[in-house]
Amino acid sequence: MTTSSKDKTSTRRRFLTIAAAGAAATVAAPNIVSAQGPVSMRFQSTWPSKDIFHEYALDYAKKVNDMTGGDLKIEVLPAGAVVPAFGLLDAVSKGTLDGGHGVLVYHYGKQTALALWGSGPAYAMDANMLLAWHKYGGGKELLARLYASIGANVVSFPYGPMPTQPLGWFKKPITKAEDFQGIKYRTVGISIDLFTGMGAAVNALPGGEIVSAMDRGLLDAAEFNNASSDRILGFPDVSKVCMLQSYHQNAEQFEITFNKTKYDALPEKMKAIIANAVDAAGQDMSWKAIDRYSKDYEEMQTKDKVKFYKTPDSILQKQLEIYDQVVEKKSAENPLFKEIVESQLAFARRTTQWEQDTVVSRRTAYNHYFGPNAKKKT
Repeated sequence: MTTSSKDKTSTRRRFLTIAAAGAAATVAAPNIVSAQGPVSMRFQSTWPSKDIFHEYALDYAKKVNDMTGGDLKIEVLPAGAVVPAFGLLDAVSKGTLDGGHGVLVYHYGKQTALALWGSGPAYAMDANMLLAWHKYGGGKELLARLYASIGANVVSFPYGPMPTQPLGWFKKPITKAEDFQGIKYRTVGISIDLFTGMGAAVNALPGGEIVSAMDRGLLDAAEFNNASSDRILGFPDVSKVCMLQSYHQNAEQFEITFNKTKYDALPEKMKAIIANAVDAAGQDMSWKAIDRYSKDYEEMQTKDKVKFYKTPDSILQKQLEIYDQVVEKKSAENPLFKEIVESQLAFARRTTQWEQDTVVSRRTAYNHYFGPNAKKKT
């Protein structure tokens, strides 16, 4: 039996129609987010809206929003908009918030080992080296285990290496370790144990509450973080003495968290953008910090009449001795704490040796160009 020309034409048309429909489906399939509309996420930072730290949170959100072309839209609210600063982890874990921007030491009350991401001397590493340990030395896997141990439904991205933080703001210069005896002092994380060991009465307050507490006499002294944050939060209004350099938070970094259920539901391409935006925002934050912190440091001296003093070496040495005592105690109580300390020590032993041997001290160059005996440069 033969097939008519008309039947052949009809069959060919049906084939072309089906093929076209299949091709269209193949092209459209990867674009699931666009078909469903953009994904919106509500974040909160642990910082007041005026603090440069909240600006860093906004910077990260903008990078993600821009790189996804609007397919993911992160809105960032300031501390207290939904929950208090110290309530961020619970809010993100429960899904009250989709994510947040803060620091790991704020979760110290949940699991003391979380403070090892930035609270303490970091075994001679700076914050960038501690992040290297996190990414390449086993820290990332240890952090996931820590969060699992407390049932936190979050995905964590530490980023943004901070410069060494000041010892803090005082009524008068601190000249010896004994000066801490009996003073009412603000700090967070393992630093609570460190300064308690030095004799201070410690009160852990979020950033936005410190200056008012000092103004009302509830605190005699306090540390927060950097020249820009300290200035905008009003520290020069309640103190004119700031002690620079300390081991209590020598290597801290920020943390971006996502609710794990919300994060896991995202397409892989979007997760890749989120992770790469973390790295980009961390580097950008470092560059911005150098520019802004140095300007505010200069202006606090010229305009706000703040006097800065270097923390005496005897106090720095005392910090290390007490920190070792705290770590020994915490390690005996918490096996994960001990495991993280051992991991950091192994990484620091190798990397700090390389750094000390390799990186030239910039002090000689600084003195050559800007020191008291430097020739005037045009």
